[in-house]
Amino acid sequence: MTLPSIPTLKTIQDRLPLIFPEGVENRTYCIRESTAKTILVMLYAGAVDKTSRWIRPSQVTDMSDTQLALASDAEREAWCKLMLSSKKDRPFDAWYKTNSREQVRDENLRQGLIPNGAALERSNLPTTTSLPKYSLDVEFAALFADSLSDSALDAAIDAWQKGHLSKAARSRVVLVKKGASAASGRVSVKLPNGTSINLSAGPSSVITKAVIEQFAQKFLQSPALLWVSESAVKVLDADLVQSLKLKIDPAKHLPDIILVDVEAPEGILVVFVEVVHSDGPVNQLRKEALAALAVEAGFSPEHVAYVTAYGDRDAGAYRATAPNLAWDTFVWFASEPDCVVRLKRGSEKKLTELR
Repeated sequence: MTLPSIPTLKTIQDRLPLIFPEGVENRTYCIRESTAKTILVMLYAGAVDKTSRWIRPSQVTDMSDTQLALASDAEREAWCKLMLSSKKDRPFDAWYKTNSREQVRDENLRQGLIPNGAALERSNLPTTTSLPKYSLDVEFAALFADSLSDSALDAAIDAWQKGHLSKAARSRVVLVKKGASAASGRVSVKLPNGTSINLSAGPSSVITKAVIEQFAQKFLQSPALLWVSESAVKVLDADLVQSLKLKIDPAKHLPDIILVDVEAPEGILVVFVEVVHSDGPVNQLRKEALAALAVEAGFSPEHVAYVTAYGDRDAGAYRATAPNLAWDTFVWFASEPDCVVRLKRGSEKKLTELR
């Protein structure tokens, strides 16, 4: 069997950030140099799915520039056989120390390439086996062919991403791209009543847009925007406030967004939304302040909901603020718009009753 061609390390390093753009889960483990070297060794050994060839992490740590220069099929086959035998010796110029195997296995492969569909692990072997069990996805391996460049490379990467990255990962990528494009221009937001507003550039505006255009439509029966505030724009629907006989004072410390479901089953539902790109979630103190604001404005407490909106579950803002989120509130992620998290205060019900 002919072994696959061996790209240069630079080719792999240049293409990995394109294949795994900002927004991909555990992106660092997918694009760093040690991951590029892991892929290079897998290609050198011919460890590509459907070939029945696999590697083990020690083959990455034991690889050297001297060995890599021996690129004929016979030399590569001999190396693979030697690396899996008990007679192997570590070369003087090995890439990594022996104890670096865990980095290759646990980070580059199990947390980086495998969850993102770029590599596979044999499932019919014991966890502690010393047998080789990692290979590259066939279509992923093909992305490093020298014959691919420019538009052909872009098309191949796009096709691979659509076929292998999860829906959530693709949503994160799109969200990050929107944030990047919004950094230099205004963010246009279509309101539930059909009109539009322009928000200032920035990631928070991208999340605000998603809340108004997606969250409101998916989780409210008949949504209306009562209030939206960001650095350059503050919009209050005075007519809606008057028709609902509410008392909204823009001078107060209002949330980022106030939505109203005018056809909620048990009466009008008012939804306070805090948009979090860096800080400012609905913690217990903020919830109490919003609850007091609701009562003052004429809202019935049981007809008020509290939502903290993030860009993504993998975002640093969520990891940093999640411990402070208040119970009996909701959490929504723009990258997973069909889902919502409910932080339900404890009860005496068993899990079987809550499912």
